Amino acid sequence: MARQPLGRGLSALMGDEKAPAIEYGVREIDIDLIDPNPEQPRTRFAEEKLAELAASIRSNGVVQPIVLRAVGSRYQIVAGERRWRAAQRAELRKLPAVVRDIPDDKLLEIALIENIQRHELNPIEEAKAYRKLIDSIGLTQEQVSERVGRERSLVATTMRLLKLPSEVQNHIIEGRLSLSHGRALLMADDPKVQRAVAKEIIERGLSVRETERTVKRTGNGGPNAQSKSTPRVVDPNTKAAETKLMRKLSTNVKILPSAKGTSGKIQIEYYGTDDLDRIYQMIMGPKSGE
Repeated sequence: MARQPLGRGLSALMGDEKAPAIEYGVREIDIDLIDPNPEQPRTRFAEEKLAELAASIRSNGVVQPIVLRAVGSRYQIVAGERRWRAAQRAELRKLPAVVRDIPDDKLLEIALIENIQRHELNPIEEAKAYRKLIDSIGLTQEQVSERVGRERSLVATTMRLLKLPSEVQNHIIEGRLSLSHGRALLMADDPKVQRAVAKEIIERGLSVRETERTVKRTGNGGPNAQSKSTPRVVDPNTKAAETKLMRKLSTNVKILPSAKGTSGKIQIEYYGTDDLDRIYQMIMGPKSGE
């Protein structure tokens, strides 16, 4: 655990002003001493929105202070990067800020929560941030959902978007496809089908329901796919059951009958042990292990 500095810190008490002090009131910080948050989950800032905010700052100043932490002789943004970027455009020399002692393992979490609360992340940025919270900090999906105020199933479903081909993810980032479109595309296993249907969504303006129907119609081969195996033929009732299970479990489900049709198996995909536990609890109930 990092030791709490006393007052402005030893460096300041000894006359070394190169080390920034850690204080808890609003201060005016030289904008040239501020660096962006390296853990910032948001990678895209709309130019038009930044220009509007810069114009507002020129007229009214920065209404809400940004949050910083001291790093060596400089400051690092914890929350408020958009305001900092807009203030630079407005040619401000100083920014009102609150300096906090924030440990490294909280930096991503705070930035993520701030952006989610402001609805400023696109679904892919959000999915990557969830994945980083799990991989870098060691949180479970349940803990992530509690920290960010999202349903666990939504966290799991959003993370599944990272399984889509990069070009399809880019369509979601650019806003050409919605989160719901991305979920519908995950009903197909074949990346070629996902790309083809994504193109059709954009060109024809398909709704989510129309996308689901298109994915069902193409199956895992797609209308133009060159599959070496026999296309999967699914009974309408079986397909309807698959769809209901997918919606219920928020994951890909397949019902695979045997050749005779008298038996078969249900294939349920999961994406990590936490996702497996989530699916298990949904099927068996929270008290099934007692």
